[in-house]
Amino acid sequence: MTSIRLRLLKWLLGPILLLNLVLAGLVYSLAWTPAQVAFDQGLADTAAALAARVRAGAAPDAAAVLPLRLAGPDRLWFVVRDAQGAHLAGSPAFPPLRPGAAAYDAVLGGEPVRVIALAETAPGGARQLGVARTLRQRFEVRSAILRSLFVLVTLATLTLVGLVWLSVSNGLRPLARIRADLTERGAGDLAPIAAEEVPYEIAPVVAGFNELLDKVEAGARAQRDFMADMAHQLRTPLAGLQLQLEWLAARHAQDPETLRSVGLMRLANERMIRQVNQLLALARARQGQPGAAHEALDLARLVQESVQYFVEEAARRGIDIGFELGPAPVRGDAFQLRDLVDNLADNALRYTPSGGSVTLLTQQEEGEVVFAVEDSGPGIPAARRAQVFERFVRLDDKTSGSGLGLAIVRDIAAAHGARVELGEGPGGRGTRVAVRFPRTAPPRPLLDQSAPEV
Repeated sequence: MTSIRLRLLKWLLGPILLLNLVLAGLVYSLAWTPAQVAFDQGLADTAAALAARVRAGAAPDAAAVLPLRLAGPDRLWFVVRDAQGAHLAGSPAFPPLRPGAAAYDAVLGGEPVRVIALAETAPGGARQLGVARTLRQRFEVRSAILRSLFVLVTLATLTLVGLVWLSVSNGLRPLARIRADLTERGAGDLAPIAAEEVPYEIAPVVAGFNELLDKVEAGARAQRDFMADMAHQLRTPLAGLQLQLEWLAARHAQDPETLRSVGLMRLANERMIRQVNQLLALARARQGQPGAAHEALDLARLVQESVQYFVEEAARRGIDIGFELGPAPVRGDAFQLRDLVDNLADNALRYTPSGGSVTLLTQQEEGEVVFAVEDSGPGIPAARRAQVFERFVRLDDKTSGSGLGLAIVRDIAAAHGARVELGEGPGGRGTRVAVRFPRTAPPRPLLDQSAPEV
């Protein structure tokens, strides 16, 4: 995967670094060349002073040369020779002279030196003279230039790199905002991206993406509408069929074979009605958006409204059901939350064997509101807990059900900004399903919130 940021930085920082190196070389040349010329000019002035003594016929002995010596890290040597190169004065180890040439480099006493040689006419005949100076001070000056240049180039490079980085980051900020907006969205949020602050360069991309979102939203809406319409259309004939089967069972109450066949048909019809109701609940859950049409509610109250049904169903199955309902203020859609409560309670009652227990509880924990259902059923293996949230997945073929219950719970929880946790029941037996909602201000109490005792 390529990165626009890295591509921009590569194409901007590469030329900048190369330009800095070229400018550093140019600055070094502009600083070092005049320094070289100044050192050579000083050496030439010393040689000219020595030549004036030679022309005047004065012997340049040690006392005469002493004023020419330097007070610094460098050392200075001189030599005077005749036309044949015979040594007359100065240092005998002086390197060969090249009169008339510009300053040149040589070695004297094992140390590099800079030499200037002149040819002069003295009263005693032609003379060759030379002056040599060590390069210590030149090296110090060059080192100072390089150090200063390194600091300057480093500061300039870091400054330019920082400016380029900030400029690129600022230029890519609209993309970062779009990415953050998409990341914060829920799974079902297909609203188009606001194009008001989108830069001109990426406006076509955003427009194309919005068109794609519209198509996806249209497809999802068509699917939800089809599911809801189908479920609505099926409810009426299924209810009529249930009445007909009950009438038929009452009319043929004395015929065991007929009663057995009618009972099987009623059982199948009840299962079909439950699946249709779950399809309706799933369609409502998929239509829900986080925060859309939500109001302040109390989960404990929603559970209380269904207590009688849960108690009767538990009694019919021989299950001990209990309620621990503490205040549980949330913001949500009452119809969807009732579907969530009904599906979790129904799942627990279906999978708990006779003689088992089911507990529904609401409470507040660490800034969250929790609705949990605990049962003493067979439990869900840890390796398969993620699968049970998929539609039409069932872990037990012996128990009637469509495999939609936990899928509905998952979608309703997502529409309310909540999360679903699966774990083991009390004592490590059975299953505990907990839905954790973000806490909100408590709603105005409408009825007694005390937990019923069953």
